[in-house]
Amino acid sequence: MTTARHTEALEPALAGVLQAGTYLSIGLVAIGSVLLIAGGGSPLAGGPPLSLSTLPGDLVALRPSGFLWLGILGIVLTPALRVATALLGFWRRGERAMAVVAVLILAVVAAGVVSGLLAG
Repeated sequence: MTTARHTEALEPALAGVLQAGTYLSIGLVAIGSVLLIAGGGSPLAGGPPLSLSTLPGDLVALRPSGFLWLGILGIVLTPALRVATALLGFWRRGERAMAVVAVLILAVVAAGVVSGLLAG
């Protein structure tokens, strides 16, 4: 039951997810960079390792690492969010085969994340 109206509604939503995720992520990286430079740090000197447990505290304390890591995570996760949005759109439109493809893509992304975490 795919109609042109449903197709037209899904494409702008998917584009919006990519656009919003990219702008938000770039904004966070920019804030983190400004805070880093203002604090006398150098973007070329390396940085702290990613720690999800300290991320909220880093953001509240306005530490550059919190903004930089949240921005980087946003850049990495935005495409997966787009696929998840497509999955919901396909499911609502009754396109079960495309929904299964989206689930498989998300499974591959999740397997990559898990294997990367396990590899250290």
